[in-house]
Amino acid sequence: MAILIFLLLHWYLSLFGQTFYLHRYSAHKMFTMSPFWEKFWYMFTWITQGSSYLNARAYAILHRMHHAYSDTEQDPHTPHFFKEAFTMMMHTRKIYNGVLTGTIEVEPKFDKNFPVYPTIDKIADHNATRLFFAALYITFYICFATHWWMFLLLPIHFLIGPIQGAIVNWAGHKYGYRNFPEEKDQSKNTLIIDFLMLGELFQNNHHHAGARPNFAAKWWEVDPVYPIIKVFNKIGMIKLIPIKAI
Repeated sequence: MAILIFLLLHWYLSLFGQTFYLHRYSAHKMFTMSPFWEKFWYMFTWITQGSSYLNARAYAILHRMHHAYSDTEQDPHTPHFFKEAFTMMMHTRKIYNGVLTGTIEVEPKFDKNFPVYPTIDKIADHNATRLFFAALYITFYICFATHWWMFLLLPIHFLIGPIQGAIVNWAGHKYGYRNFPEEKDQSKNTLIIDFLMLGELFQNNHHHAGARPNFAAKWWEVDPVYPIIKVFNKIGMIKLIPIKAI
């Protein structure tokens, strides 16, 4: 039971950091926040992703490229040029590392308006830090695992950020239905109540209205993160930007 709780907590806390902070804030700037809360959520995203930490700048750039070139050869993570998800992940990793190290030239329109904290990045992206988090996961399993097969779940913890991204980009552009068939890419809505990926699998809705903080579009669709965003906005932690102003 302890292992299952730990896995679920790690999955959803990491996923919340990715969808709320990296995706809706860093890449799309759907809302603003104070410097304190910006750094707080930056730290939150790092700690919850742990050994699979994703840099906010590189994430934002790749995601903006994904919207601009969705499902074309210039898309950094479309499933339509790969036979399986692992190869797509390796291709995405290559572009991500190129953006991070500067070996890939980034179009100026993508390379702006995202949070950057070089000191945090230097620590979070260091191999020693990644190994430290991996050691924490292993230690927890040694203490609480009751069956040998539970250790087979450890790779999920090690690579939780990229795994979540791969699920969204693979399933969200291959399986499901389209509310907006006029979109020229192959984005789809995989689930109508997306508790698995916290709204991220409403890809067709999102590609149709990229600035909209609610990824659900129909009355019967549910984006679990949007009510949280509305609460954060109400208490003043963030300030939603009117869509017409974006």
